[in-house]
Amino acid sequence: MAGDSLDEERPLLAAGSPLLAPDDENGRAPQPDHGRLEDDVLPEESTLGRNINWKSAYVIAISRVIGSGIFAVPGVILKSAGSVGLSLTLWVVGAVVVAAGLAVSLEYGCMLPRSGGDKVYLEFTYTRPRFLASTLVAVQAVLLGFTASNCVIFSQYTFFAFGAEPADAWRKGLAVALLTAITVVHGVWYRAGIRIQNFLGWVKVGLVIFMVLSALYVVVFRPERSGAGEEEGEPAVFGPNSWDGLWEGSDWSFGTIATSLFKVFYSYAGLTNLNNVLNEVKDPVRTLKSVSLSALVTACFLYLLANLAYFAVVPVEEIKQSGQLIAALFFERIFGQNVGRRFLPLAVALSAAGNVMVVTFALARLNQEIARAGFLPFSRYLSSSKPFNAPMGGLIVHYIPSVLVIVLPPTNEVYSFILEVEGYPGQIYGLAITIGLIWLRYKRPDLKRPFKAWMPAVVFRGLLCVALLAAPFFPPSNPDPDGLWYATYAVVGVGIIVFGVIYWLVWTVILPRLGGYRLEEKQDVLDDGTTITVLARVPKAE
Repeated sequence: MAGDSLDEERPLLAAGSPLLAPDDENGRAPQPDHGRLEDDVLPEESTLGRNINWKSAYVIAISRVIGSGIFAVPGVILKSAGSVGLSLTLWVVGAVVVAAGLAVSLEYGCMLPRSGGDKVYLEFTYTRPRFLASTLVAVQAVLLGFTASNCVIFSQYTFFAFGAEPADAWRKGLAVALLTAITVVHGVWYRAGIRIQNFLGWVKVGLVIFMVLSALYVVVFRPERSGAGEEEGEPAVFGPNSWDGLWEGSDWSFGTIATSLFKVFYSYAGLTNLNNVLNEVKDPVRTLKSVSLSALVTACFLYLLANLAYFAVVPVEEIKQSGQLIAALFFERIFGQNVGRRFLPLAVALSAAGNVMVVTFALARLNQEIARAGFLPFSRYLSSSKPFNAPMGGLIVHYIPSVLVIVLPPTNEVYSFILEVEGYPGQIYGLAITIGLIWLRYKRPDLKRPFKAWMPAVVFRGLLCVALLAAPFFPPSNPDPDGLWYATYAVVGVGIIVFGVIYWLVWTVILPRLGGYRLEEKQDVLDDGTTITVLARVPKAE
């Protein structure tokens, strides 16, 4: 057993790789040539050390999943889908698709166990054109690597709990204040931030379980309690009328189903969160396999039960009108104005804050990895862990676009639009990674794979990515005349990809030709021990 564990920690390359050479006489392992990704896919330890054990890793995954999604997305999906039956079906289908995508990420993560997630996988698979995969990931991380949606939910539920209806500026101000506080905590008090997000993660799991038990109590005992809009002493009306008309009002248009699935995928997005921080995880391969599967089962079970709880307690029409406040209506109808409207929505706000913490924690590491590879301006400073032994540079890169997304759009439209814009480019990268995994199976059978995805699941995921990329351009059955054009988010998503390609073309092709130089990767080590890549301009030989 010890040998197996050691074997999993060894380089995952062919036996003939020079990296498998024995240590030298001083006990030092042979160093790979920096810049060759294939020689640099060893399990790499962060300068921060391996501080993430199994429990913390599980919280990083499950706390990212159970954020604002389960407390806000079901109402938005029901409004789009039109019926309870179609809404529940979308959650089940979404879980199956997410499981297939998780299998792909697991195979890659166990094969290349280091921080960076999709960045590492795309760079390893698509080495040509040179720098293109790295540039696209960098553009995606900077422009779409924000944590705005959960900050918005935190603000909405906090003001709802106190019965306030403030101006838009106050809502945005509270959202920005939360993001600022979390950035400071993770940037200054590294270990304290991990402990806080661990605590909030378990609070969120407990809150969903409490919701499910509360709904079960209502269904079984049918208590007489006045809810919103009901006279004191009258029994509250709970949920659908005997579940009649389960499919009534369903919108089966291709575009509506795709848009709703993007929101479901957003709710499950954190299942691959651990892939971004593997340099800090103890026993990364074994931990990644067990934590990812455990988080998937937990999330599927709790999400399905939570949706059933909402539909059992809150009338369908109220859910459709609730926007992102479906959980607040749920608690208010069960526990009344005092407990249900004040204390429990505050718990939901804490849940959203916990989600912001784990997303900020993971994406800061991804940004730091991009900076280490030389694909961000001021990479030397953004890669460093000084002065507080934390990725302050990566946190700043994450903070700026998040604040802009919170502040610029109208609050009533920002949430749904964020979910859709984040989801569409994600399908493009998901398709690229899926195709890459199939290609590596046949071209690189020498790579060791501690976890192998089931090939039919991989193919299914790839085909569904293609379908979802086309779906937004099919008009919905009942478009909103006052809303944005139904395919706006898809155009924005494609625009971001196109911008990345143009940036790569100018930066790595046109400017070097005009300037008579070529870009070469050179290794450097910062004062804190962080290894970085410097993209140097080397004059071309005459």
